[in-house]
Amino acid sequence: MGKLLEKALKDALNENKCVLGEKQVVQSIKNAKLVVISKSLAGEALEKIQNTAKDQKVSTLEFGGSSVALGKLCGLQFRVSAASLTSIADSNIKAILQEETK
Repeated sequence: MGKLLEKALKDALNENKCVLGEKQVVQSIKNAKLVVISKSLAGEALEKIQNTAKDQKVSTLEFGGSSVALGKLCGLQFRVSAASLTSIADSNIKAILQEETK
């Protein structure tokens, strides 16, 4: 779990620039710059988010942990299956994607 991702998620939550939850992410994906998906999300929901993100040319990141771990990373006490960040610099997106693929 990368420090850059954790900081980006917490900053976005503090500034209300983050949408949490599978259904909400699908609805708001056109405004998103980065979508983070937990391993707990599978099947049709995962495909729907990935296909919509691909159509809208939005970067996606498959988070290595469960929805519980993603919730903790956001500083929340509940599960988060998907999160979309609407306000994040392109350089930060590239750095997060590089950090998570290592």
